[in-house]
Order: sequence, then structure tokens, then C-alpha cells
Amino acid sequence: MNWLQKVPNSHRTASGLEWKLWRKLPWIAVLGTVLLLLALLVLHTLMDAPQDGSAEARWMQMADYFIYAVLIFHWTMVLTVAIGCIIVMVMKGPSYQADSYPVSHSDQPRTTQETDEEAASRRPHDNQKAA
Repeated sequence: MNWLQKVPNSHRTASGLEWKLWRKLPWIAVLGTVLLLLALLVLHTLMDAPQDGSAEARWMQMADYFIYAVLIFHWTMVLTVAIGCIIVMVMKGPSYQADSYPVSHSDQPRTTQETDEEAASRRPHDNQKAA
């Protein structure tokens, strides 16, 4: 069964923001990661080594946790935008045969259930196999 059978005379929609974002995503991911890790390095470099149990040590630990949380949030957002770009790219592409199947119901559903023969008669790939 060929899942990616294109519908004849279908066309692609012009690309837009999704390709611009897609090309910039690796740089956005790397730049955001480097900036956050650089902030962490500067924080640890500028602060004196705090003594264990002091308020300064607790503050430094909370700052570390905050930067790690922002870093994970950044990666999650980059991944989310990447998934969105992929979805838009697929949706703007040509239509495929699976998109063209007629539905077996309408605004006024049938009173009887559709038989296998009726359903098979409308499927293009089943008609091609029989021919």
C-alpha cells in the first residue's frame, strides 16, 4: 500500500515564515544555550565561594536552579516551534490520496450501515487492484 500517493493536479502552497524559522532554529537553540550557560559562568565567577549553609550559598543554588529551568524551557520552546514548522510544511505540501477519501456519513447519517462492498467500490486503490 502506497501511503504517499499524490493526488493529480495538486500543488504546493508558497512557503512562508515556517522555512525562515526552520533555518534559524539551530542558531536560536545554540545561541540561547550559550547565553544562559555564559550567565551561569559569570554568576559563579563574580561571586565569592559561599560557605556551606549560608544565605549566600542558598541564593547561589536557587540562581543555578533558575538558570537550568530557563535553559530547559528554552529547549522545549525550540522543539515546539520545530514541530509547528514541520506541521505547517506538511500541510502546505501537495495533497495525497488519503486526503481524498469520501466519508461514509454526512449531515444526514445513513439509516443502515455501509457494506464492505460499497466501501470498497469507492476506494481508488481497491479498484486499481481489481482491474
